[in-house]
Order: sequence, then structure tokens, then C-alpha cells
Amino acid sequence: MSEVHADVKQAQGFISFFRRLPENEQAVRFFDRKDYFTAHGDNATFIASTYYRTLTVLRQLGSGADSLPGVTINKSMFETIVRDLLLERTDCTVELYEGTGSKWQLVRSGSPGKLGSFEEVLFASNEMQETPVVMAVNITTRQSERCVGIAFVDMTKRQLGMTEFLDDDLYTSLESAMVALSCRECIIPMPTAAKSPDDRKLRDVMARCNVLVTEKKKSDFRSRDVEQDLGRLVKGPAEQHKELVAASDLAAAALAALLTYTELLSDDTNYGKYVIQPYSLDLYMRLDAAALRALNVTESKTDSNKHFSLFGLMNRTCTQGMGKRLLNRWLKQPLVDVVEITKRLDTVQAFVEDLELRQDLRSHLRRMPDIERLVSKLEKRKAGLQDVVRLYQASLRLPLIRTCLEKYDGEFSKDLQEKYGTHLDVWTQPNHLGKFDGLVEAAVDLEQLQNGEYIISADYDNSLQELKTGRDDVERQILKVHQQSADDLGLPAEKSLKLDKSTQYGHVFRITKKEEPKVRKKLNSQYITLETRKDGIKFTNAKLRRLSEQYTKLTEEYSSAQRELVAKVVDVAATFVEIFSGVAVLLADMDVLLSFADLASCSPVPYVRPSITSADEGDIILEGSRHPCVEAQDDVNFISNDCRLVRGKSWFQIITGPNMGGKSTFIRQVGVNVLMAQVGCFVPCDRAEISVRDCIFARVGAGDCQLRGVSTFMAEMLETASIIKSATERSLIIIDELGRGTSTYDGFGLAWAICEYLVEVTRAPTLFATHFHELTALEHSNSPPVHGPPRGPLVGIANYHVSAHIDTKSQKLAMLYKVEEGPCDQSFGIHVAEFAHFPESVVELAKQKAAELEDFSDTGKDVSGGLSKDEVGTKRKRVSGPDDKVLGAGRVRRFLQEMAALPVDKMSREETYAKLKALKSEFDRDAATNSWLQQIVH
Repeated sequence: MSEVHADVKQAQGFISFFRRLPENEQAVRFFDRKDYFTAHGDNATFIASTYYRTLTVLRQLGSGADSLPGVTINKSMFETIVRDLLLERTDCTVELYEGTGSKWQLVRSGSPGKLGSFEEVLFASNEMQETPVVMAVNITTRQSERCVGIAFVDMTKRQLGMTEFLDDDLYTSLESAMVALSCRECIIPMPTAAKSPDDRKLRDVMARCNVLVTEKKKSDFRSRDVEQDLGRLVKGPAEQHKELVAASDLAAAALAALLTYTELLSDDTNYGKYVIQPYSLDLYMRLDAAALRALNVTESKTDSNKHFSLFGLMNRTCTQGMGKRLLNRWLKQPLVDVVEITKRLDTVQAFVEDLELRQDLRSHLRRMPDIERLVSKLEKRKAGLQDVVRLYQASLRLPLIRTCLEKYDGEFSKDLQEKYGTHLDVWTQPNHLGKFDGLVEAAVDLEQLQNGEYIISADYDNSLQELKTGRDDVERQILKVHQQSADDLGLPAEKSLKLDKSTQYGHVFRITKKEEPKVRKKLNSQYITLETRKDGIKFTNAKLRRLSEQYTKLTEEYSSAQRELVAKVVDVAATFVEIFSGVAVLLADMDVLLSFADLASCSPVPYVRPSITSADEGDIILEGSRHPCVEAQDDVNFISNDCRLVRGKSWFQIITGPNMGGKSTFIRQVGVNVLMAQVGCFVPCDRAEISVRDCIFARVGAGDCQLRGVSTFMAEMLETASIIKSATERSLIIIDELGRGTSTYDGFGLAWAICEYLVEVTRAPTLFATHFHELTALEHSNSPPVHGPPRGPLVGIANYHVSAHIDTKSQKLAMLYKVEEGPCDQSFGIHVAEFAHFPESVVELAKQKAAELEDFSDTGKDVSGGLSKDEVGTKRKRVSGPDDKVLGAGRVRRFLQEMAALPVDKMSREETYAKLKALKSEFDRDAATNSWLQQIVH
């Protein structure tokens, strides 16, 4: 580890400059010292502990009390750290300074949402997995309703969007929008006073979505000049964005803050290049952060292999980055339009059925560069000749792709022609990309590509031709001098007397030390020795030196002239940006759908095409369904299961059974299958019918969020509250083990009340996995609705269980992993504890205590069969009648509703405590006359 090289005066000047920098807890500041980088102060300690994992790398700059800790970072480590800060973490921004002494200036800055100035560092040797989005959020209350205005920008694609919507107090819709748009950074107005409960809820949403929060002055959220700003940025008629701004004043104010923060107007290459469009939350299936985690949609650093996540499994894309980014976006934006889903499925089916077509197209796509990024560089005039040549090579492959499509004459040939062929026909015409190809072939010396050189052809420009002719002539004279010198020294040219070219000396002669004694006399009298090293002796003479200087001068003039010509070529190439942007969209779409087809065909058990119906009709039928990620793991023999969510019969399913029996996997695989189908992919089933869902809600797992002050149970309740408030009958709800984070009776009371609410009010297809066997009584409950008159025909409640078998002699438990009709008739917690090798004495004591509380049966029955109607829900000893339970559950529900309705954000801590105490006292009075409630209270 090298130390910071600085004399005392320079060190003191730097320390003085560093101390004057404004405080910014989010900023990690780097200082470019030409050959290496440094970081100082708290940043140095953070980098040392996080990336070097030791503080011994810290060095002191200066001396005494004014010294400053620092860490030295080489180029490779700098790139690694910046990639992690901007692409993985969402709690830091990056600043890069250049200078000396006390004179330093900020030359680059970046954040998770603004990668622009660091793109070359981040993606020089790595593909861009997703395009970052920055969002601005503006919130107000109108007529007691929370209104949210958002604006967002994707600076890679040069797209702007905005919308307004009503939201609940948990910001459920905002969370869905952040997930769908892959938001990485969010701008919000700076609070005027202490953070309110509402502000904390907003920040919790952003923390769940892994979004960096950036506060800006409220004065930035003013829409006064936004129309004028859009007029400069956006292509197309001004009336379009004027109507959009006029219709959404909250979103327009957010857009104003967004434009100020991203500084888009300070770069005139952005003018007239952006598109803006209204964004609708109803365009795609809504997914929140909890659903993404529960269904393992996106990749994580903790994944044991690439098949652990749905993205990793489905990512068989071939293009360099374009396909991956589109797949990432599609998985967060599943379709809800049956027609659009069907179009994607038709294309996938065509690729599945024609192996030759699929292989040929994938072969061509593997040779495609990241056209989106190349286009972005062209637009910003940051492209070089190599980038133009890569686009040329992509252009040459387009007719080959078109030919592959023309050969296909299957069922969907007309659809493929309309989707891909028509566009390719137009783009490859002589008056479109034909002109681009002609430009490159005329301007670039294509013969030099095999040598790794990207240079302008000398035939392209007369002055360049003259310079090249002059340089070639000098080079011939140099070769002649080389031969003359070889003859003079009596050494064979090239074999013993080498002709080298170095950046320091230009053209020089080189011989080995072994040869030097043979020519030492002439070497000392007629030649000039330049350098003596282990690899030999470098020397020159007057003729070679003069010619080398001429060659260097002509080369510099050639390079200078070429730079001007390259700039002209790039300018002309930039006129084809619109066509190449369309090509990028088309190829990315093709790449992802080919990836789906490859996955469906090459899986151990092939996937099937799902039958799709609208949300208001049809059922969700998955026969022989499997979890795609689990079955892809090594050494897993996956047992398939049927799922039949049928309206009026089994729309709401309660699933019981032992731990580790497969309940969680089963309910997750249903969610994953539905999501895959609505993305447009075949599904891992024997047969699938899917009624389109507008949202998937998942309450799975019980992870603590203690860093945000949220316990396991509170996290569980927040996620469930989001479901209750936001789910509709068109959603799909997946709930696993609700209520286990609190006492048994409290948990059961909540689970019962939530189930009744979902059945009577929400009426969405639901998979509810639980260990509360009493809940299975809901299937046969004849109690009247507690949430008002019925809102339609009964949704249908059905019990299912994951089967297990207990050997009658050994009392050992064997998991069968089959989901079968009927409830489970007993608990298996103690048997699972035996699986975990609990001490025998602990297991025996557990059985004794359980026997005191429950009706355990030692008959060792096979639990793959269900219970009779009279036995359902009778596992735990009863101390209250059915009427007590129905009335008690209603009272619990009313208590929870009254508590949830409290305006805690407008109440002081003392007022809140007093009101809660009053509600609790009233609840206790009612409980005194209800034995079931007494069990909860006591």
C-alpha cells in the first residue's frame, strides 16, 4: 500500500482545502493524484473498514493535531469501490476531485440515479444490468385524501414520465411505481420541521425499495418554468407536453425539481432528444418490495447460484446488456392486457416449435453489441471510431436476421413478420442503414481492424492521403537505414539488429548484450547509445534520429487530421440514432422472448403455454405445477402439485401441514407461475389456465427490520395492512404463517379476522398457509357476514394440506410434499424438532407439555387424508362455544379498526396513549362476557 506523496506545503494546502468542503454525510469523496486515488477523513475510515477490511491501510497526511487520515487506492480498487457505491448500495453519492495543493475542483459527481459521468468507469468491462431511474415525489392532502405526484427520468434512454394518483397512508401505490420503474434515487421536499409520522412512512417505503433519498428545497418544487424547459428538452409538438403539465400540477412541480437536480438543461446535447409520456399505474401488474422478495424475482448477492432468483433462471439472453435490462424491466412490469400477453406467448411458441429458427437467431444476437449504450454515446458525441464500427457490424447482421425470419413458415409467420420483419425490411433499405454502411466503408480503413486499429481510411480525405503518403515514404527510408546499418555492423537485419519503436525515443536499433562486444568499437564511434538494460542495448544514429522525428511529426499531423475527420464521421453517424434506437428495442425484445423459449424447451421437464383469460372471468388452474427455481437446483427431485383456485369453490384456500412440508414453496410457486405467465413466458406446469391478476401481494417470511425500529411482528402487520387496504378482487394474495410473531391467541384472533375480511370484502384468490388449525373451520362457517351485506356470490373457501406420514412403530415423520384436499389433523412441530436433533429429554418434555394443552393422538395415522366436517378445527381443547368465537372475532376486528382509524400523525404521544388505554378498557369490559375473548385477554 503506497502512501500519499506530498511535501509539507502541499499537504497543508490540501488539508486546508479538505476542511473547507461542505459537510455531506452521503458523499464519498475521491481525489485523483494521477497514478492513484486517495480518500480522507471519515471516508477513508469507511473505505478501509468496508473494502480493505482493515484499518492498518490508513496513513496520516500532515502531522500533529491537524493531521488527516487517508487511504491510497489504486485504479482497479477505485473502479471496484465506485461500482459498489453506485450500483449496489443506495446510501452514498460519489465525488471525484482533481488538482494539487490547495487548488482542487470537482470534476465528476454521481449517485445511484445519476451515473452519467461515471459510466465509463462502471461499464468499461461490465454490462449495464439495468438503466437507473431518478424519481421526484410531491405529496399533498386534498379533501382528506393523500395525493401523490411523481416525475421520473431514465437518462440512458432519454425518457421522462409523470403522473398523479391517490394513495393510502402506507404509500402502497407509490411503492408499486418505484418497483415497476426500478427507481434508484428519489427526490423529496426538505421537511420544514421535525420529521412527521407521515414522513417516516414515506422513508420506510423508500428503504424497502432500496432507494436513495435526496432532500431538496421546497422552492425547487415549483412548476412555473417547466413548460419552457420541456420545450427545449422534448422532441415533438409543444401542445403534447403542455396538456400533460396542465393536467398534473403536483407531478409538474415534481418534474421541475427533477430537471433542476439532474441538470439536463445544462447539456445542450439533450435538447430535442427526450420524450415525455404520462405514466399509468394500471398498465402493469403491481408488485411491492415484499412481493419481489417473497417470489425471489431479482438477483441478490446472497444467492447461492444464478438459478436462485427468477431473473437468474430466466436470463438466457445473448445480446450484450440490452436483453438483460429489458428482462429486468419486464419482471417488474408484468402485463395485464390479455391481447398483449397473448402476442408475447405467440412469439415464444413460434421460437419453441422451430429449433433451427431459435438457434440461428440466438447465434446472430450473440454477436450484437450493446446498441443502446452506443447510441447514447453517439447522441452525447462521446463515441469514437470503434463505436461507429461496432454499430456498422451490427447493421451488417440485420439482413441475416431478416433472412432467418423469412425462412420460418409456421403458424405464427405473419405475426413474426409484423413484429420484426416489417421493421427490418425498412431499416435495411439502401436509403436508411445502407447509407450508414456506405459511410463507414468509405471512411474507415476496415483492413486495419484485424490489427486492432480503428483509423480513418487515407482515401477518405486528400490531406490525409498526402500525410499518409509522406509517412509511408519516411517509413521506407527508415527501413533502408536499418538495412544499411545492419550491413555496416555486420549483423543480419531483424535477426540480430532489431528495429524498435518506443514512445520515448521513437525508432531505435536494439541488439542483445551478447552481440554488443562484436560491434562495440563502431557503436562507440558512429552511433549514439540511448539505453542499456537486461533485454539489450538501444541506440541510434543521426540519419535514423532525423527520420524518426519526421515520422513522429507526420504521425501527429495524421492523428490530428484524423481526429477532426472522426468527429465529422461521428456527427454524420449520429443522424442514424433514431433507426438504431428502434433496432435496439426490437433486438432486445427478440432476445428476451428467445430466452423464454430456450428456458421452456431446455428445462428438465419442458414448460407449457398458459391459457390466459381476463381478470373478470376464468379461474387459476395449475396442474402439475412446479417452482422453477427450486427444480433447477442440483440434486432436487421436485414433486409437482396441482393448484385449483376456482371461483365459488376454492377461491380462498387455507393450507395446513407440518413445517418443512412444502407449504411455503407451494404458495410461492403459484405466485411465480402467475407472474411468469403475465410476463409472456411459458410456465412449469403440465397445464395452466390463468385469470389475469392486477397485483400480487405476498406476506411471506418474518425478517426483523430492527435497523428501522420495526420488529418481526410489526413488519408482518405493516405488510398485511398493505394487503387489506390495497388488494382488490383482481389481485392474488399469498400469506404464509400470519400471526406467529405474537401470542397464540392474539395471533389466531388476527388471522381469523383477516381471513374473514379477505373472504367477505376483498374477495381475491388467496393462498393462506397457517399452523392455526382452527382456521380450517372457516370452510364450514355458517355465521352471517360481519362486514355488511354480501358483495356478491360466495368466493368459496377450501382446505388443503401438505401430507406427511408418521410411522406407527418408530413415530418418525416422513414428508411427502404433496398438497391434498382437506385440513391437516395434527401438529408436527415436535417431530420437526426431532429432525433438528433436539436432545431427547427436551423432546419428551415438549410432548408432555403439549399433551396437557392439546388432544394429541398416538395412533400414528397417515395424515394424507382429510378430516370429517365435524372434526374440522377441533384440534385445540375448547373452552368456548362457536357463538362466543364469532362474536369475539367481530369484537377483535372492531378493536383493530378503531385502533387503525386513530389519526396518530396528528396526536401527541400522551393523547395517543390515553386513547389506546380507553379502547383497551372498553375491549376488556366486552371480554368479561365472552369466554373466547377472555382467553385472548388472559
